[in-house]
Amino acid sequence: MHQYAILTANNVLQAEASATILLTMMLFKRLFSTARVLQHDNPLGLPRSGTPPSFPRRRGLPEKRKIRDVKKVIAVSSAKGGVGKSTIAVNLALAFARRGIRTGILDTDIFGPSIPTLLNLSGEPRLDENNCLIPLTNYGLKSMSMGYLLPSAQQTQSDHPDHPDQPIPMDPTPISWRGLMVTKAMHQLLHSVSWGPLDVLFLDLPPGTGDVQLTINQEIVLDGAVIVTTPQDIALRDAVRGIGMFQRMNVPVLGMVRNMAYFNCPSCGTSTEIFGHGHKHLQGREEEWGVQAECRRLGVEFLGDVPLDAAVCRDADRGVPTVVAEEGTPESKRREAFVGIAEEVARRVGVQW
Repeated sequence: MHQYAILTANNVLQAEASATILLTMMLFKRLFSTARVLQHDNPLGLPRSGTPPSFPRRRGLPEKRKIRDVKKVIAVSSAKGGVGKSTIAVNLALAFARRGIRTGILDTDIFGPSIPTLLNLSGEPRLDENNCLIPLTNYGLKSMSMGYLLPSAQQTQSDHPDHPDQPIPMDPTPISWRGLMVTKAMHQLLHSVSWGPLDVLFLDLPPGTGDVQLTINQEIVLDGAVIVTTPQDIALRDAVRGIGMFQRMNVPVLGMVRNMAYFNCPSCGTSTEIFGHGHKHLQGREEEWGVQAECRRLGVEFLGDVPLDAAVCRDADRGVPTVVAEEGTPESKRREAFVGIAEEVARRVGVQW
């Protein structure tokens, strides 16, 4: 038994030695073949004497410029999806337009454009004599969106003779583009639209702090940004990151809007703060938190509250935003909320209300 163990140990040592020799030979062979490749004479064709060749320098960041014929540009951002940013943006823009201020809105959300639905617009924009896109207009508000440039689902009455009023189905085609294509599309939307004279252009930004936001900041001059959030902590955290992005870009943050701030019961009129507001119980003490507390901490203006209301959702879905839908209802708290915030934004960017 002892001799068998010794023989086994010797076999193991011999196997290890053989493996080491084999590995060494393989490495030597690889190094030798690599050396032969490296012996190639001047593989890049560089001159052996004289002035070194000059290579083209990499271009720097594009120079910021104003959008043609536009006096003020205001970004509406949330850095978080699903907080009602597009609804806020289009209602603010319409509040400006209904005051006689020449206003437009640019939908910069390439992957999920919302402005066509909110303004009840469709169809491919025409081109002017300079091959620039002509905005589509509704309710006195000019607009441009990637949604106008995409093929949409078409349905005629003959397709469903038994149901002529059936709505056109939603288009399931996704926009699956990489960053370079998104940047190129964004560049064209920023500089190839014939807005005509505008006092204010609102930019409806997509969620996040990525390619689109960086492209916009690098290419155009922003006069301010409005941040939209809900009272919920998970939305507020991303909104605060959005504020940080604009501050690093040296873009003035005009203020923060608290959407879905409260719910007014249509039956009894009781106001309920569904997401909570001002305080959170921490380790036996009450500590202030929430949207207004973050505004104070960051030195950002609190622009106001927008209620959580089914009517606002219905208005958006049917393409008649609340500012227009309730224009003849002076006691409308919903419309009053949008108009009040719009007036404060106008004051902060120097637009006469």
